[in-house]
Amino acid sequence: MEVKGIPEAPASRRLVPPFTEEHSELRESIRSFVERELSPHVDQWEEERWFPDSVIERMGELGFLGLDKPEEYGGQGGDAVHEAVLAEELARCGSAGLAAGIGAHVAIATPPVWKFGTEDQRQRYVVPAIKGERIAALGITEPDAGTDVASLRTHAEKVDGGWQVNGEKTYITNGVRAGFLVAAVRTGGESHDGISFLIIDTDQPGYRASKLEKMGWHASDTALISLEDVFVPEENLLGEEGGGFKLIMANFQWERLFMALGSVAGMERCFERTLEFALEREAFGRPIGNFQSIRHRFAGMATTIEAGRAITYQALRRFVAGEDATREVTIAKLKTQRDAFEVADTCLQIHGGAGYMVEYGIERAARDARLGPIGGGTDEIMREILGKLSGL
Repeated sequence: MEVKGIPEAPASRRLVPPFTEEHSELRESIRSFVERELSPHVDQWEEERWFPDSVIERMGELGFLGLDKPEEYGGQGGDAVHEAVLAEELARCGSAGLAAGIGAHVAIATPPVWKFGTEDQRQRYVVPAIKGERIAALGITEPDAGTDVASLRTHAEKVDGGWQVNGEKTYITNGVRAGFLVAAVRTGGESHDGISFLIIDTDQPGYRASKLEKMGWHASDTALISLEDVFVPEENLLGEEGGGFKLIMANFQWERLFMALGSVAGMERCFERTLEFALEREAFGRPIGNFQSIRHRFAGMATTIEAGRAITYQALRRFVAGEDATREVTIAKLKTQRDAFEVADTCLQIHGGAGYMVEYGIERAARDARLGPIGGGTDEIMREILGKLSGL
């Protein structure tokens, strides 16, 4: 029975394209893994500022690191929608740092080798990455070159049999633990066509990584990497010499979409936990969720989450269809990252003093979400892209 058009219970959620029943089964499998093997340990890993490499190995055993890769390479033969499920379910683990470390390996650092690498490079790097035997990191940002990729200064000089690399990379997720670094380097002049990509084995002499402390994402390692006369064999050139800028631009779309998917799922998890709290916590003799002001905050958050989901799924549909989804992906990234921080802040406010305490995990969600409007392209850059695409 409904009173004044207001339902007595929440409606059940239906599958939204491009997701199917097959993806629902995968979701159940990944969610079970997250709940059993990740979530119970995130508090400890956050305190230790590290999660064990065995997490990556375990995910390799379960087949979660190559969902979109062909079976002959150790993958599951799926596509980007399968990996989208992974992005959403990892966001429910309770530690954005853990999700970021896994995501950087799966969705950011390994894809360029898969898309642009030779068969030899795929066998040497992608196959062990899918197995969880070698962890990957992507090295683009430098102390003086972040958003302005064309300003990067890490230099690769041609030597007998390959290149000698000198320079620095910073804010590199997985930079300490990585077995190989997919790095943008300057092999030519100052323009975009002077940038190339090299796959650098991190056990080479002259490679040093130091861990950076940060506001959030505590379970992940973020590194400052120093490269001093590091030798890279010529067979580790990724793609064409001078073609690195195009490679960077191609990789951004999935990275940003992966971030948007994770942010929507993260908002939903924060919402759910706060809803439970609001139904249990009492003030003035009744659950705080019964107060109109609180109900309206939940209504606002629900609207924000569903809007973000709609925008992000539309971008995903176009991306999977092979269409140019730059506009949709950019909008999704811009919309969801700032919203994730705002939703976490609202959830913290509803928790009151409890939200400021570590034990509830809400303060962590707020700290972790703050990186979203910066990483993978700042809000300002997203707006610049949208302005250009609008003809301005």
